[in-house]
Amino acid sequence: MIGAWESVVFDCEDPEVLASFYEEVLGMVRVQTDPDWITIGDGPDRPAIAFQRVDVYVPPEWPGHVHPQQAHLDIKVRDLDLGEEQVLKLGATSMNAGSESFRVYLDPQRHPFCLVKW
Repeated sequence: MIGAWESVVFDCEDPEVLASFYEEVLGMVRVQTDPDWITIGDGPDRPAIAFQRVDVYVPPEWPGHVHPQQAHLDIKVRDLDLGEEQVLKLGATSMNAGSESFRVYLDPQRHPFCLVKW
């Protein structure tokens, strides 16, 4: 092993908005807060998700190739309908795409993510 996973980092316009969204969706807590960087996770010294402010944020497009998604989160849920209701209340947008086992959404700053049936 060369190293250990530290975090997945999302570029965004507003780290506060995006960190709050994923804290609620994933049940994580704030691990680090700086003006242009917020990290959430299970606790300190654990792999985390980080959100960094960029000056000229251009959201990915799904589907699309001009501004490709590059990466996305798959989030396991037991009930897709209930999961959908909850993420929409938090500010997600449904892409009306998927299947019986997954659905595609955009977070409040237009990063794609999927709810996947557990």
